[in-house]
Amino acid sequence: MNDAVKRAVELLGDLAQLEVSLADATTYRAGGPAAAVVAVEDEATLATLAGVVTATGVEVLVVGRGSNLLVADAGFVGVAIRLGDDFAAVDIEGTRVVAGGAASLPVVARRTAAAGLTGFEWAVGVPGSVGGAVRMNAGGHGSDLAQSLVRVRVLDLASGEDVWVSVTDLDLSYRHSAVTRSQIILAAELALAAGDRDRSEAAIAEIVRWRREHQPGGANAGSVFTNPPADSAGRLIAVAGCKGLRRGTAEVSTKHANFIQVDDGGRADDIFALMLEVQRRVEAATDVRLVAETRLVGFPARLVEQLQPRVEVEGS
Repeated sequence: MNDAVKRAVELLGDLAQLEVSLADATTYRAGGPAAAVVAVEDEATLATLAGVVTATGVEVLVVGRGSNLLVADAGFVGVAIRLGDDFAAVDIEGTRVVAGGAASLPVVARRTAAAGLTGFEWAVGVPGSVGGAVRMNAGGHGSDLAQSLVRVRVLDLASGEDVWVSVTDLDLSYRHSAVTRSQIILAAELALAAGDRDRSEAAIAEIVRWRREHQPGGANAGSVFTNPPADSAGRLIAVAGCKGLRRGTAEVSTKHANFIQVDDGGRADDIFALMLEVQRRVEAATDVRLVAETRLVGFPARLVEQLQPRVEVEGS
C-alpha cells in the first residue's frame, strides 16, 4: 500500500474496505485484490470520495459490472469504486430515457422495449453497465451507444468537477471515448424513437437466441479484440489456428475464437499471456496486429501498450 492509498484510507474511514478481491466483480471471475474498495450508495458518499481523491491523488478504478475488465493477479494498488443502486435508476419520459451509470444494459433494453421505444434493443446482449458502455462506446448487432446518446453526467474525481457533458464532447468512435480513468459516468440521457412493443421484444428475443447459439457461456468477458476495418477478429484468430489454444488456466474458445474462457479458480495472468500469444500468432499469420478491447489493470505498462497502443495504463 503506497502513501497515497494509506492517506486515502485514513480519510475514507469506514467507507473503505481493505484488500478486497476483484475477481468476483468481473465476468472472468479471476484477478487480484484492490488495496481498497468503496461502495458509493448515495450522493453524500460520492462527494466524500471526490474530496479524498482530489486531496490525495490516489489512483482510482471505476468498476461497473466487470464484463470488460481484467485485473492482474497482483491486484490494483489504489481505490476501486462501485456505484450502488441509487445510481441504477431508469427513468422514461416520452422518448427520452435517463439511466444511472450503474444501470444494467439488458435491463435498460428490456425496460425501453416494454415502454414501446425502439433503438436500444441491441444492448440486451451486452452484460455491462451504462457507465461502462459510455466509456467504451459499447455496441453490437449493427448499433452502438453513440446512436442514441445525448449527454452524460460525469464526475471527475481528480478535480471534483460534476457536470453534464454533451455527446459531441465525448469523442465517441468504435469502442472508444474520451472518458478518463479518473472520471465516473453517473447517468446517461438517451433519445430513442417511438416503436412497437411486440416488435422490439421479438427483436430482443432474437438477439438473445443468436448470442446463445453463437457465443460461449462460462467465465469470459465477451470479445477480446476489436475488429480490424472490414474484417473480423474472430476470423483472423481462427485463420491463425488459435481456436483451443491454451495458456495455463485460459483457453481460446472453440465456439467463437474472439472469446477467451478461464477455468474455475483460474488466473488473470494466464488470460493476459494468452492475449499476447494470440496477438503474436495472428500478426505472424496475417500481418494484422489485433488491438485488445478489454480494460487491462495492473499489468506491465510495456505489454499493455503492445495490446492497446495509446491507451492509459491503469495500476501498472
